[in-house]
Amino acid sequence: MLSASGTLRKLKGELRAGSSEPVQYSLPLGEQLIPLNEWLGRTVRLQASGDIHCSHCGRRTRKSYSQGYCYPCFTRLAQCDLCIVSPERCHYEHGTCRDPAWGEQFCMTDHIVYLANSSGLKVGITRATQLPTRWIDQGASQGLPIMRVPARQHSGMVEELLRQQVADKTNWRAMLQGEPDPVDLSEQRDAILDRAQPGLAALHQRFGIQAFQPLADAEPLTINYPVSAYSPKPKSANLDKEPMLEGTLLGIKGQYLLLDTAVINIRKYTAYTMAFSVV
Repeated sequence: MLSASGTLRKLKGELRAGSSEPVQYSLPLGEQLIPLNEWLGRTVRLQASGDIHCSHCGRRTRKSYSQGYCYPCFTRLAQCDLCIVSPERCHYEHGTCRDPAWGEQFCMTDHIVYLANSSGLKVGITRATQLPTRWIDQGASQGLPIMRVPARQHSGMVEELLRQQVADKTNWRAMLQGEPDPVDLSEQRDAILDRAQPGLAALHQRFGIQAFQPLADAEPLTINYPVSAYSPKPKSANLDKEPMLEGTLLGIKGQYLLLDTAVINIRKYTAYTMAFSVV
């Protein structure tokens, strides 16, 4: 029987290069990193203690904001600002960034605009160093980088333009109900960028054509997940109301554990003190 406890962080997923094996998942609890794939088919238990400690300052908080922060940090930190959700609204150039040094490190760096297939075709953005981690976190079965840009704001502007044609959100219920139908991402890329040419031309005129580098030679990536069975009607666990969840582990996809009793978004409970055990 395995038993461990500590402060919870988001699932770590590792995709072995050149392999068609499923993503290898680990659960970070405090200083421990618990391999999860080996417990598929076993009964597991998650027990929330009721303690939440801000992932930035460590302060105890009654509620987690923006997946792991106390309210003062949520209102002060650059990584919790509105422009993280809506990068096209970046206000760094106006001198109002909450933390310019943080912005320079994480926002003023190369970003990738991509297409992915999680619950269907979607467009998204991430730092160039975060692929394929971003796709794994979203539970995408396919991913394709389509454009490289020099800053997060630029990627947000391109995403805003492309989401006029394609969704920018994952339907988590559909994602957990089964594998999506395969999509020819290269074909979709060409069609979407062709239709977006008037908007892209305006961005080229504003920032220069060199700021937007199409990745025409990029190859799609297929990702497999360790799932033995999906649920036709996924029910989401709520550890704030019912702090103990137990059931047979049927799979892991994105940031979700799929149990026969409910599914749980681990990232939602970042900074919670949690006990995990295999019964």
